[in-house]
This record gives sequence, C-alpha cells and structure tokens, in this order.
Amino acid sequence: MIFQLIVNSIFLGIGLAMDAFSVSVANALKEPHMKNTKKLRIAGVFAVFQFAMPMIGWLCVSFAESRFKFIQKLTPWISLALLLFLGIKMIVDAVKKKDGEGEETTGTGWGTLVVQGVATSIDALSVGFVIAEYSVFEALLSTSMIGAVTFGICLIGILLGRRFGEKLKNRAEIVGGVILILIGLEIFITSWF
Repeated sequence: MIFQLIVNSIFLGIGLAMDAFSVSVANALKEPHMKNTKKLRIAGVFAVFQFAMPMIGWLCVSFAESRFKFIQKLTPWISLALLLFLGIKMIVDAVKKKDGEGEETTGTGWGTLVVQGVATSIDALSVGFVIAEYSVFEALLSTSMIGAVTFGICLIGILLGRRFGEKLKNRAEIVGGVILILIGLEIFITSWF
C-alpha cells in the first residue's frame, strides 16, 4: 500500500510540476547568471506550494467540501490572471530595458516567487479530492513526495533556462514572459475540458 502511494505520488508530482517547471525556465531565462542560493530558493518556493496546496485541498475536502467546490471553479481564472500579469510585466520590462528606459532589474524577488507559486500550484488544490480518503500520515507522505518531485523538476528547469538564457541574451525576458502567458492560457483552457 505505501509503495503504491509513493509511486502514485511521484506521478502526481510530475504532472503537477510541469507548470512550475516552465516558470522556472522562464525565471532562469530572465536571470541566466543567478546564484545557486537563488536557484534553490526558486525550486524551494515551488516545492512548498506544490506540497501545501494538495494538503489544503485534503483539509478542505475533509472539513468543508461544499465550499471547496466553489473555490475549485475559480482556480483557472486566478491562475490566468496572475500569470498574464507576470508575463506582461516581464515583456514590458524587457522592452523598456531595450529602449534604455527601464532600469536594471534585480531578477525574481520573493513577492514575484510567491505569486508564481500560487499561480502554478492552485490547480493542485483539486488533488485534495484524489487523496481525500488518505489518513493524515498518507496525505503528508503523498504531498511531501509531490513537493520533492517538484523541487527536482524545477532545478532542471532552471538549469535549462539558464543555458537558453545565455544564448538568447536580450530576448530571454520576452521569451520568459511569453512562456508565462502561455502557461496561464494552458491552465485556463485545459480546465474546461
């Protein structure tokens, strides 16, 4: 039973981490020479949110299922709005920098990371329905596995984004912004099918 739970959680983690992976790539495109501590911070923030959201979903299903269904209907809209905002802001900042108007950005700060974490993990709330019958221990084990998988996948995304960011130079931020917008649209569109 535990082995199957771990395997299922790893696959859930892989599926849930794809949005965070793409945003990690976008962050590294924006800042290809970021320090290792920042790489760990980015992957860590996404991992924490991918751990927390299914746990919150599990708690909601356990204690307030009818209210949670209302929130679940809003998640694609929230993700779309947050990622559109971040993507458009990244593109505008890149264009201003090209024109010499913008000042040098310091990269991805805590506030931006938290918004990205919420936007990419809010759909993981619905995993609470999948794990609703798990005990507290099983739910914690499952969500911990999801968080760990997300951490690893995001580190890979950062490394890939850094490589491409160095090659794309000036266009990297625009590409990163477009990626964020496409992720938001993908989350929104797939929520209807």
